[in-house]
Amino acid sequence: MEISEVDKSKAHITVEIIEYVPNSVVIKTILKKSTGNISVMSFDSGEGLTEKTSPFDTFAQIIEGKAEIVIDGHSNFLQTGQSIVIPAHEPNFVKPNGRFKMILTVIKSGYE
Repeated sequence: MEISEVDKSKAHITVEIIEYVPNSVVIKTILKKSTGNISVMSFDSGEGLTEKTSPFDTFAQIIEGKAEIVIDGHSNFLQTGQSIVIPAHEPNFVKPNGRFKMILTVIKSGYE
């Protein structure tokens, strides 16, 4: 996983920050701070994320394609432009629906 941030003070087309890699999930960090982070991710067809639980709220936005985000057993079908907040402490996973890209924003402040 790449830790470096994207160039600051430079305009970016978010969907072009990251490319698809066959049979892979690729993650690029946009910002990484002690209070949270923003990452852009690409998923090749058939690739997803296994179930996990985070101690922090997470904002997920689909920026290209379609995906199913399952939160506490409930399926949410999202497509380009749609987003969802994954609540802290809720088990969740991402199921692919073809290739897709998304932005994940994790906010850590307020949980001290």
